[in-house]
Amino acid sequence: MTPPVHGAPLRVPGHGLVDHGRPLRFTFDGRSYEGRAGDTLASALLASGVKLVGRSFKYHRPRGVMTAGPEEPNALVELGVGARREPNAKATTVELYDGLVAASQNRWPSLTFDIGAVNSLLSPFFVAGFYYKTFKWPSAFWEKVYEPAIRRAAGLGRAAEEADPDRYEKAYAFCDVLVIGSGPAGVAAALAAGRSGARVILCEEDFRFGGRLLAETGGEIDGRPGLEWLEAALGELAAMPEVKLMPRAVVFGAYDGGTYGALEKVSDHLPQPQAGKPRQRLWRIVAKRTVLAAGAIERPLVFPGNDRPGVMLAGAVRAYANRFGVLAGRDAVFFANNDEAWRAAFDLAALGANVAAIVDSRREVAPQLLERARALGLRTMTGAVAAGTSGGRALTGVTVLDADGRSHHVHADLLAMSGGFNPQIALTTHLNHRPVWSEAHAAFLPGDLPPGMAVAGAAAGARGLGAALRSGHETGLAAARACGFSGAVGGAPQAADAPAAMTPLWRVTGPGGRRLKGKAFVDFQHDVTAADVELAHREGFRSVELLKRYTTLGMATDQGKLSNVNGHAILAGLLASPMEKVGTTTARAPSVPVAVGAFAGHARGAAFRPTRLVSGHEHAKARGATFVETGQWLRPQWYARPGETFWRDTVNREVTTTRTHVGVCDISTLGKIDVQGPDAAVFLDRVYINAFARLPVGKARYGVMLREDGFILDDGTALRLAEDHFVISTTTANAARVMKHLCYCAQKLWPQLDVQLASVTEAWAGYAVAGPKSRALLQDLLGDVIDLSGEAFPFMAVAEFEWAGAPVRLARISFSGELAYEISVPANYGEALSRALDAAGEKYGACSYGSEALGVMRIEKGHVGGPEMTGTTAHDVGLGRMMSPKKDFVGKALAYREGLTDPGRMQLVGLKPLDPAQQLPGGAHVLEPGAAPTTENDQGYVTSACWSPTLNTFIALALVKRGPQRIGEKLRVVDLLRGVDVAVEVCSPAFFDPDGSRQHG
Repeated sequence: MTPPVHGAPLRVPGHGLVDHGRPLRFTFDGRSYEGRAGDTLASALLASGVKLVGRSFKYHRPRGVMTAGPEEPNALVELGVGARREPNAKATTVELYDGLVAASQNRWPSLTFDIGAVNSLLSPFFVAGFYYKTFKWPSAFWEKVYEPAIRRAAGLGRAAEEADPDRYEKAYAFCDVLVIGSGPAGVAAALAAGRSGARVILCEEDFRFGGRLLAETGGEIDGRPGLEWLEAALGELAAMPEVKLMPRAVVFGAYDGGTYGALEKVSDHLPQPQAGKPRQRLWRIVAKRTVLAAGAIERPLVFPGNDRPGVMLAGAVRAYANRFGVLAGRDAVFFANNDEAWRAAFDLAALGANVAAIVDSRREVAPQLLERARALGLRTMTGAVAAGTSGGRALTGVTVLDADGRSHHVHADLLAMSGGFNPQIALTTHLNHRPVWSEAHAAFLPGDLPPGMAVAGAAAGARGLGAALRSGHETGLAAARACGFSGAVGGAPQAADAPAAMTPLWRVTGPGGRRLKGKAFVDFQHDVTAADVELAHREGFRSVELLKRYTTLGMATDQGKLSNVNGHAILAGLLASPMEKVGTTTARAPSVPVAVGAFAGHARGAAFRPTRLVSGHEHAKARGATFVETGQWLRPQWYARPGETFWRDTVNREVTTTRTHVGVCDISTLGKIDVQGPDAAVFLDRVYINAFARLPVGKARYGVMLREDGFILDDGTALRLAEDHFVISTTTANAARVMKHLCYCAQKLWPQLDVQLASVTEAWAGYAVAGPKSRALLQDLLGDVIDLSGEAFPFMAVAEFEWAGAPVRLARISFSGELAYEISVPANYGEALSRALDAAGEKYGACSYGSEALGVMRIEKGHVGGPEMTGTTAHDVGLGRMMSPKKDFVGKALAYREGLTDPGRMQLVGLKPLDPAQQLPGGAHVLEPGAAPTTENDQGYVTSACWSPTLNTFIALALVKRGPQRIGEKLRVVDLLRGVDVAVEVCSPAFFDPDGSRQHG
């Protein structure tokens, strides 16, 4: 049976910007309602007479819609079901669609009957900081009582328990002028910049452009209604080829280099994304100049009962009336300290609502406002304040104190309050710039601005329509001119400025300043009251930063947009200190909630860490390669041939073939960093432990980097291609880590050095050609392009040349202990080089070998790798003599600490089993004969182990206490987990060709 659809008793037929001919059905808490195309969830609920939409966090007090924008503290709902369930969505920004499913949250068992409301009765115990005081004693209660209770109470909504079915994208955009906000100032700025010829991006968080123009009536621009001017301006902008209009796109953060983060809600207004479309798209927008025209947010007033459902901001009441054709109430009281709220009252009265009273805390109000109120038959009370409200789950009345202190009860189902306006300037502070207090505006205005940013309109304090248009035009024009555009733009749009006087009222008190009875809320979402601010002051938390953390003021999803200024002004009053001295807390990105999925983009599942393939991957696959994950890469591990059923048989063949003939190994995955600049050699001298400044051009050198604490960071080779040009290699897994370290050194430690760094790992493909016939193979392949004789191209020589139309880098470097070369070409030539090496090697009985064979050969040779360099020093692994005493380098001071040079430390040695057939597992511990396998008796551990087909025995590298002094000693390798206990002999780590005659041949 189809549930009944509840009508819209507060909808004004035919009024507003919604499409009255397109009804949309939705459900809230299982009950079916009907809205209109162009509605938000909040406007549709209000149209249906729904006042109660949620419960507050701490006291579970009933709450209703308060605002019409992203600053909404109360109307947080769950959207969707199952995998698409999303908590804490602001009903005021949720674009209504047919079939939308929404539910209230933070209540049980139901919204109308919430047992958690008992917290309100216990509020004397739940004052600011109660959790700091209550949960200290008894300490034994913390783990079993306090922490579980706090965890159950934490949070507002329920996250989906299934995997997110939607996808998210990331995109980049570049422009001359970025305009943030599409109110009058933003549109005027975009028009001026666009007409000049600049590339312009106009971002608007709402699904409709226009800002305040959508909510106001009566204002004319260039002699025509504001909405008519807006439509014409947007049409002009849409027709400009260099202008991009982005609705549903909120700019949430300002970053270095003119970069801004923006979230585009591509499909949130649909039941589910269309095929091939993402749900949301995260933009990185790089702009030469930026105009912030984000407008201003209306402030609530602080008085008892200001949180009851039916208490709203006056500007929101006006927006619901004029934009959505919805009366937020039938009998309204307006309570304000400014002129703007009076015009909202006039608009509501013009639509047939009963405005029971306009209560203004100012004794003097503009005569034209009073005259207009009298003409409409509206009751006005100046010098008066709202002192309380009545009602349970909805407002029923307002208590007003008149100028003489007399109390009046006014029947009302709507109280529209307005305490002034806070310019939206969060983006101006994201790069550590501080706002400044303006007494004239009773608000914080932008102070120093990020490079390239200008602020226009209400965000800069311009409240009048004409002032906003002029401000936007001037800043947009200036931004375009700064980018070099001088096209004709015409004059600024013209409009009159309505009165915008305001006298601040930070907290309502009774006659003589006495405190009124009842909770007066400052932060509605976290239930922070004016009394909580007073308590924080009494208990010594007297800076705005401590106030925030002690009371949770401004920590909710609105990030203090509504609550901060009121809270800080109350604190300033208690301190008897001016607001400019008290200041405000720092706003940080993101300025609005952003889903983690949007930040992740495609980086989910297998794409969380995308697998990288070397350019010769397909050729290796065709040759029977088995691949292994190495860092982010898939690297050939071995190349099995028909008849080889055990991986070790394959590896033995590859090792033997390379040692007797020649082998080819893909080394493209090694990190490659291009280092250039006049100070490149000096820079490398400071990051490597050995000297590089005097390395000749055309030579390579092995080097080791230390962390700042003296332990090994990574090792690799550096090729000097020119006086000011090096290319260094890193281990595959540490490529990003080394790049980060070098960038830190260049930018932070020695910014005076003229050196540039670029990661070129993916740009070059490389192959090691090793073995006694490697020279002959390469000479045949390269021909007369280069002479590879020992005299012409000795060990550690480097050359650059062109071969077969491709640039080539060749270095005579060996990691296997054989005569060997490393040849590199741009990645797009990688597969072709792989095939050419394969063909040229047939004559010499060559084989391809993988990372496993390479590991065997490096262990045979005694070369250290990742297992030996984890948590060790250069002294530990036998490289201490490389540490130059003639220069300074990163980590030098700490590397020579007494504990790191102690001869008794574990140091690198080789191990051979007394029985060659007995395996030595990696990670096994080294003990003395007869010693019990305990921590106290531990002498070291095996770092790398393998079967050596060259030596016909198992061998291992190990870190053993006083290792070099114990060569020839008999010890044991013990692995209790695998049941291994093997007698071994300590030997030199260089098992094979210890004098290096083969690699120098």
